[in-house]
Amino acid sequence: MPTDPPPAAASDFVPFATAALDFHRALNLPTSPVAASRAELDSLHAHLVALYGLLDAHTTSTSAVAAVEGDHLRACRIRLWQAADHLHTAFHTAPLPDTGRPPARETCRARLPEGAPELTVCQRHLATSARVRRDHTPSDLRDPFTGLTRH
Repeated sequence: MPTDPPPAAASDFVPFATAALDFHRALNLPTSPVAASRAELDSLHAHLVALYGLLDAHTTSTSAVAAVEGDHLRACRIRLWQAADHLHTAFHTAPLPDTGRPPARETCRARLPEGAPELTVCQRHLATSARVRRDHTPSDLRDPFTGLTRH
C-alpha cells in the first residue's frame, strides 16, 4: 500500500544548534580545569530540556509506525531526562556567584529554592518533570538498564 511522502520540513536547525554548541565549547571553555558556572549549567539544562521535547515529539510520531525504532527513541528520551535531572542537581551544588562557595549543606538538604533568577531552572525542571511522570514509570526513570539488548 503506497504511503504519502512526508511533508517538506522547514529548514533543519538541529545541525546549526550542534555547530553552535561546538563553537561555544571552542570559544568559551578554557583548557585548564575550571568548574562550570551556574549560568552555564542553567543553559545546558535548558538545552537538554528542549532536546527532550524534540525527542518526545519524534518518539510519539515514530512509535506509531515503527515500534522498534520508537523503543530506541524512548530509551534515548529517558536517558536525556536523567542527564537533565543531574544537571539540575549540579546547578544547586555549584558555587554561588556572590560568595564563590557552594551552598550550605543544610540548604542543599532542605532543597530550598534560591529565588529569581535561580528559580528559573527549577520552574523549567518541574514543568518538564510533570510531562516525564506522565510518560514514564518510576522504574523506567531509575533503572540503569536501557532495554536495548532485547532488539
